[in-house]
Amino acid sequence: MNKTIRKIHLWLGLTCGLIASFSGLTGSLYVWQPEISAFLNPDLLQVEGFGNLDDRTIMETTASLVAIHRDSINSMFLPYREQQTISITFNSGKTSYYHPETHAHLGKKSTSIRFFENLLVLHRNLGIPTYGKYIVGTSAIIFFMFLLTSGIYIWATSYRNNLKEGFTIKWKGKRKKINFDLHKAFGAYFIVPLLLMALSGSYFTYNSYYKSALSLFDGKHDNTQRPWVHGDSPQLQDYLSKTNESYALRAIHFPKNGTDHYRLRYIRERFITAGLRRTKEVELGTNGRVTVVSDFRTDPNSNRMATQFYPIHIGEMAGTLGRILVFVSGMVPLLLFLTGLSIYRNKKRRRTGKKDRMQGR
Repeated sequence: MNKTIRKIHLWLGLTCGLIASFSGLTGSLYVWQPEISAFLNPDLLQVEGFGNLDDRTIMETTASLVAIHRDSINSMFLPYREQQTISITFNSGKTSYYHPETHAHLGKKSTSIRFFENLLVLHRNLGIPTYGKYIVGTSAIIFFMFLLTSGIYIWATSYRNNLKEGFTIKWKGKRKKINFDLHKAFGAYFIVPLLLMALSGSYFTYNSYYKSALSLFDGKHDNTQRPWVHGDSPQLQDYLSKTNESYALRAIHFPKNGTDHYRLRYIRERFITAGLRRTKEVELGTNGRVTVVSDFRTDPNSNRMATQFYPIHIGEMAGTLGRILVFVSGMVPLLLFLTGLSIYRNKKRRRTGKKDRMQGR
């Protein structure tokens, strides 16, 4: 059994570990995307005196931009995370940025913004349309199980009588010994964040299965979508004229055709904060009917819990320290892969040498 588990650990580490290494590295690079993007694009993303703007001013500017560009808009993004401006993605695929108070056109999407967008695509699906997300999501699940079973088993059986040894790296030892110590110690030190990152990462591929499992925590709940109760059949412009006391509007997705609906996404806090992520989503039909699709305050527990996978995955739930931990942890799979590969090659050389000596070569 012990020999079989070690072989499973080896071959899963050399296969799904490679994808986990790529996902971890791209994820680490993306952790500081808000700060880097804001630093590189101050003219597009930052506004002097933004803290003095109230939400009503932002909504009025949004309504004005809708009136000007309405027929050509695909989606709009209001101030959120690093972006203090309003951006419009047009049906042509181009994106422009506007001042949230003066309506002034600030410019078009920069190369650095596109870089991080492409980086996120690679992180989520390796740049492979349709099937890529299943490769990433499945490898994350395998990596999770691989750490939880064979990884913990091998470490525990090797160091159960000397736990300190399992966490120790002897830097003055031989190169092979240092390599081995790095593998076993970093695997032990980062087991919890790696498990959380793998489990939360696979959610973005298999979210429906996660929600089904989480529904065990729901109990009785009315899942009926509720129509908006304030006003009769508001049009988008009327809807934008009102600010929301509990949420801030972060995005508007426009109808793809005449029978489609607007989709409005809200967030409790516009900018990065620690703690739970609270969101709301509504649909506004072209006939003016508004339906509340989800609201953190009234959602079943499964939806509330599912909403937290993103801040857990990127570390934002624990604030700056959580993001630093994710940044460092994202590089650990590559370290484990390289050290594990080195251990495998060293063992293979020893077996080959032993076989040659037995045959008298």
